[in-house]
Amino acid sequence: MNDVQAPRGATTVVQLAGLTRSFEQGGVRIDVLKGADLKVRAGEIVALLGPSGSGKSTLLQAVGLLEGGFGGQILIDGTEAAKLDDEGRTALRRDSIGFVYQFHHLLPDFTARENVILPQLVAGRAAADADARAAELLTVLGLGARLDHRPSQLSGGEQQRVAVARALANKPALVLADEPTGNLDESTADKVLAQFVELVRGQGSAALVATHNERLAAAMDRVVRLVEGKLVEG
Repeated sequence: MNDVQAPRGATTVVQLAGLTRSFEQGGVRIDVLKGADLKVRAGEIVALLGPSGSGKSTLLQAVGLLEGGFGGQILIDGTEAAKLDDEGRTALRRDSIGFVYQFHHLLPDFTARENVILPQLVAGRAAADADARAAELLTVLGLGARLDHRPSQLSGGEQQRVAVARALANKPALVLADEPTGNLDESTADKVLAQFVELVRGQGSAALVATHNERLAAAMDRVVRLVEGKLVEG
């Protein structure tokens, strides 16, 4: 377990209380989440561990306000998601949440720099400021010489670094990552994760990182495990 912890008394960025989610499959009800509870504070990076099929992605979709049908309470940056309409949820995602996926999902016709600029423009940032922020993040991530390369001209690790920069560009209160290094070799995964952790901590965001990799989880502040639809510490 990493020695760096969220400051005592730090603001709670995300809180889940009694989160539930069920699906119907072939006439059979499948309960994926059965009352999950969690708090993640500003400056804290939490690993969400569980085998494939345990519901990690389902939980992240709930926290990211990407899908409906959930029971229980989700508070993001002090706002109760259930009380928001579609427009309100969209605004909360845009302003308070950054996403990193296993597959980078970069826009193929745009450069690395442009992929990081675009979400900032959507959030209303001035073009010059967005460009400066994109260049700063990509340079910190070791891509200073690759700013104007398109995704097809970048390696897998480089593409995932661009995805990390894109997620952090608007300095979100919460960063959600779903197997962010799952498609990378071990050495590259270690480097990308270390850079991700350093940047998230540096800007004081909270982060919830879904993984099945115990070794990578050990680099984070705290581990929670999804066991039979509930979250268990450690």
